[in-house]
Amino acid sequence: MTRAADSELGADLPIGPPVDATPARRPEAVSLAGRFGSVERLDIARHGESLWEALSGHDRLWTYMSYGPLADRTAFLGWLEERQALADPFYYAVVDRSRRAVGLQTLVAIRPDMRTVEVGHIVLSPSLQRTPLATEAQYLLARYVFETLGYRRYEWKCNALNAASYRAALRFGFAFEGVFRNHMIVKGRSRDSAWFAMIETDWPARKAAFERWLAPDNFDAAGRQRTSLRELNRVD
Repeated sequence: MTRAADSELGADLPIGPPVDATPARRPEAVSLAGRFGSVERLDIARHGESLWEALSGHDRLWTYMSYGPLADRTAFLGWLEERQALADPFYYAVVDRSRRAVGLQTLVAIRPDMRTVEVGHIVLSPSLQRTPLATEAQYLLARYVFETLGYRRYEWKCNALNAASYRAALRFGFAFEGVFRNHMIVKGRSRDSAWFAMIETDWPARKAAFERWLAPDNFDAAGRQRTSLRELNRVD
């Protein structure tokens, strides 16, 4: 087949628009500061003890994870040391204003060539759940993914039975894309996975919603939100 014929082959078929194929950057050991706290590269020396204090005794946090709960402090810190050494998933600690690490989240399934990445392995202590910092941590990481690292697709996946994670994805502005049936075997049980994503063209509106929700005037004197993030994202 000639080059000319090859270039004309399928010329009448629909194809996707051209995109910048420059690979995205891999996650780095950064500290992302916010008003309520920060998201920092996991460092067992700085974060290990406070994470153990925040997460120990709360076995339900690990129900939908492929690991945990850890038996004791030694096992937990050993597991955390292994996690810190990984490049994918790449672990970050969520740190409150008193400098205590109170949760974990990661960038995982990192594909710089396709410019896709997932946020996952999210473990939030009870003290972090349903707080402005929990939302701010998602905002800081999403902003870093789109604006600094240059990804075009940001994914969220969860066990389809994990109602809390399902609701959180929608609240944060991820679009539901479907369920992969019999996707995984986790702790000896079948898992169907719900897939969500946010893409680069979604980000300006999602960023505006996050920032409007996090603004000081969105909270009353008791710290209660005036307008919900779900409402700002217009998620039905």
